[in-house]
Amino acid sequence: MAIGTKSTLAAGILTALGASACCAGPLVLLLLGVGGGWAALLMAFEPYSSHLTGLTLLLLGTAFYNLYVRRRACAPGDACASDRVIRNQRIAFWLVTLPVLLLLAFPLYASLFY
Repeated sequence: MAIGTKSTLAAGILTALGASACCAGPLVLLLLGVGGGWAALLMAFEPYSSHLTGLTLLLLGTAFYNLYVRRRACAPGDACASDRVIRNQRIAFWLVTLPVLLLLAFPLYASLFY
């Protein structure tokens, strides 16, 4: 049984937030006016950042595979047989993937903000 595209995208978003919590999280909290104590607590996620980044890329790759590579077995009249549904799912994939990749790459350009 294949993992669905929606579930892989949702899991990808959650793991990307976890992966970037140590780096982008403190900056976001400070920009929102939350004290530095809360921002320092997010540094506890740093040891898990590389694992969560790998998991995020794996989940996004699975979603890409489901949308662009895998052949779908759909009966005529099912939602998955419609080109419009597939197009909308692909648009949603890219609308999710681009911000997630920006979050994952945040440590590379974080020095511009600090």
